[in-house]
Amino acid sequence: MSGNLFIVSAPSGAGKTSLVTALLDINKQIDLSVSYTTRAPRPGETDGVDYHFVTREKFTQMAQHGDFLESAEVYGNLYGTSQSWISQENGKGRDVLLEIDWQGAAQVRNKFPDSIGIFILPPSLAALESRLTGRKQDSAEIITQRLQAAREDISHVAEFDYVIINDKLDEALQQLNAVVIAAGLRRNRQLTRQANLINQLQK
Repeated sequence: MSGNLFIVSAPSGAGKTSLVTALLDINKQIDLSVSYTTRAPRPGETDGVDYHFVTREKFTQMAQHGDFLESAEVYGNLYGTSQSWISQENGKGRDVLLEIDWQGAAQVRNKFPDSIGIFILPPSLAALESRLTGRKQDSAEIITQRLQAAREDISHVAEFDYVIINDKLDEALQQLNAVVIAAGLRRNRQLTRQANLINQLQK
């Protein structure tokens, strides 16, 4: 029995991280894949919890050894996903969620065609700009760059299986959890997971 692999992508500022954090609080069947990155920790971030923070040299070595399922460079920083950890967790029957951009999602789909892609959209560009400004982490120039990048990100929305509008967090969370639950109830999953019950019911 193997777990599902979920890919959650969104433009910066769409509230993806808040949604994923809330999902992990209410659904204990799913684990978050902690990415490796070369960027510096932000205030409040913990190594091994938010990201595995490594040097560019260490990251390059891992990439050369084939340790990453996917990797990408975003705003001058490198990000990568551990392939061995995901395989181990899925092998235990655990669902795994990847919080990555559309480029990484495309790489994952090539290796895991059964992965389930979920794209988070903001209710409007104005709301997106307001959220980016409200974080008070980036300069006006960086925010302008992020808004331009958001348009590029959103142009890839059709590559995903599900689309959720994150206007009200509670509603978006219910929708995200519904996707996770429904995926676990798909025929092929249930025929394997409930094989003994189904055989007994047919006797």
